[in-house]
Amino acid sequence: MSLSTHVLDASRGTPATGVTVRLATTDGHELASAVTDADGRVRELAAELPAGDYRLTFATGEYFAANGQKGFYPEVVVTFTVTDAGQHHHVPLLLSPYAYSTYRGS
Repeated sequence: MSLSTHVLDASRGTPATGVTVRLATTDGHELASAVTDADGRVRELAAELPAGDYRLTFATGEYFAANGQKGFYPEVVVTFTVTDAGQHHHVPLLLSPYAYSTYRGS
């Protein structure tokens, strides 16, 4: 199983480049950290994750500040469950200064 993410800035209509993304267990143990590339992607945040609950934390406040915008959410935290460790998991984030949405991608 691998884990990837893709962050899109809906307010600008562009990939969200330079967003720090942290992967942790739900008890707070950090497993990995990366920054989105020019396409707004982190292609492999983790190569293997056993079944369990995890958190992705997106540093959205830093991203908006770096782009001269004010945002309402200093960070976005997405908690998700891995039930099949053999599957790839993709967790996209659609972002704007005052809203966000996420889903299980493919």
